[in-house]
Amino acid sequence: MTAPTITLALEQRLAEARSRAITATRPTPRGRVSELLGLHLQVVGLRAAVGDLVAVETPSQEQVLAEVVASSAARGLTCLPLSSANGLEAGLPVCHTGGPLRIRVGEALRGRVLDGLGRPLDGGPALEDLPGLEHVAVELEAPDALARPRIDTPLGLGVRALDALVPCGRGQRIGIMAGSGVGKSSLLSMIARGTDAEVSVIALVGERGREVREFIEHDLGPEGLARSVVIVATSDAPPVVRLRAAFTATRVAEWFRDAGRDVVLMMDSLTRVAMAQREIGLSAGEPPATRGYPPSVFALMPRLLERAGTSPHGSITGLYTVLVEGDDLQDPVGDTARSILDGHVVLTRRLATAGHFPSIDVLESISRVTNAVTTSEQRADAVRLRRMMAAHRSVRELVEIGAYVSGTDLDADAAIARLPRIDAFLRQDMDDATTTADTWAALHDLVAP
Repeated sequence: MTAPTITLALEQRLAEARSRAITATRPTPRGRVSELLGLHLQVVGLRAAVGDLVAVETPSQEQVLAEVVASSAARGLTCLPLSSANGLEAGLPVCHTGGPLRIRVGEALRGRVLDGLGRPLDGGPALEDLPGLEHVAVELEAPDALARPRIDTPLGLGVRALDALVPCGRGQRIGIMAGSGVGKSSLLSMIARGTDAEVSVIALVGERGREVREFIEHDLGPEGLARSVVIVATSDAPPVVRLRAAFTATRVAEWFRDAGRDVVLMMDSLTRVAMAQREIGLSAGEPPATRGYPPSVFALMPRLLERAGTSPHGSITGLYTVLVEGDDLQDPVGDTARSILDGHVVLTRRLATAGHFPSIDVLESISRVTNAVTTSEQRADAVRLRRMMAAHRSVRELVEIGAYVSGTDLDADAAIARLPRIDAFLRQDMDDATTTADTWAALHDLVAP
């Protein structure tokens, strides 16, 4: 190495050291808490963008993180704490953390249970100690519309009623819509164990704390957990944490997709994500609109849902449960979700109370990619079964009172003759995972003349 080269290298190192020293000695801008009201706190004297994290320094020398959700020249920053606000008071100093929430993603997350901010909940090793994890921002732009490959590959979910009558493709997004207590979470656990996807990312948002461990240990099981990443934000978590859980799960799924994997992202439930955004929006001063939901809720949903789907590298198949109010499928969240998603599955209380599991109303459920992921023979068999079931539904009351005359409707006659077999085909035990090939063979045998 020549003398001029050595001199240049030394100058570069000195410049880097000088820059680090200046950064280390530069005073950190600080603001202060001016007001605490309801769910939010006001911060004045500090500059930060919406979505950034700030840290409130408490008298116990602990920091309480809060996310900026609104900014005003007159009132300063409106922030929502990411933990309990107990112990906070007006006048406490606040500093900027440097940017928005960042999480660690990578292959080592498989088999782990994380909270809504991407921190371990399972007692395993700290993520900082694991090799190969990347530190990334939670927010990411959705793939460009013209860069998305078309959906043309079927994805088996292991549930006969879905694989045959509501077929799913790799990269599709489906809503599972139902009222409370009709089996949405149980259906997700079936899919998590029976799907063909390489990786499952499961977000439990707003769930009861009692159900989390039961879902992980009983419904998901060790085999399902080994190829899954579970994100948990229970109903008692702050609204920002519940909202961020949805974006954290989506960002983890995006990392696996960009690594060339086919991922299934299951979110239970999209409605509770919308409710968390409603709490945040109302606390920030947004006016309530449809059924109390502020406009930001309906702007949030496409921003979240469009991030799933296909990309040039891999795919994210999104399965989102939607808790409809009072079993009303026309409620604002359900109606908006249906307009964005590529299909929907309807669970009914009538089937659930009759002990029919999974309680899928296949005649009310639809997949918008059926033609792209099935053959003409498979579609013919599915249409044949749908016609028989629809015909039987139209004459069911006549059959029950003995007023139906055989020969009036050939499809209804075929359905009545096959009713026990149809019912057995659509029913499925939680531990019974049926392959896609076996499902199509059973359907063909069911509808054969």
